[in-house]
Amino acid sequence: MSMLASVAQQGIELAQEVNADDLKAIEGAGSAGFAYGLAAIGPGIGIGYLVGQAVQAMARQPESAGQVQTTMFLGIAFTEALALIGFVVFILLKFV
Repeated sequence: MSMLASVAQQGIELAQEVNADDLKAIEGAGSAGFAYGLAAIGPGIGIGYLVGQAVQAMARQPESAGQVQTTMFLGIAFTEALALIGFVVFILLKFV
């Protein structure tokens, strides 16, 4: 139990030493992580839906599987670009 009290005391001492610049950096990291998390939700759902529909189309018409697969990969690339834009925003919020 004394170990837990010691760790808690160290945490309190560190919290008292945090200045405004450190607090800004902590808040920036938290908000940047939250922003990237939100930015990754949409492309994740979009890619899942796109692949599911492509598999369904290939199952219904196997002779057009090559064209559907090409179109699917293009759609995945464009959808993934949204996630990359979100990652760029994450980096900008974190380091600027």
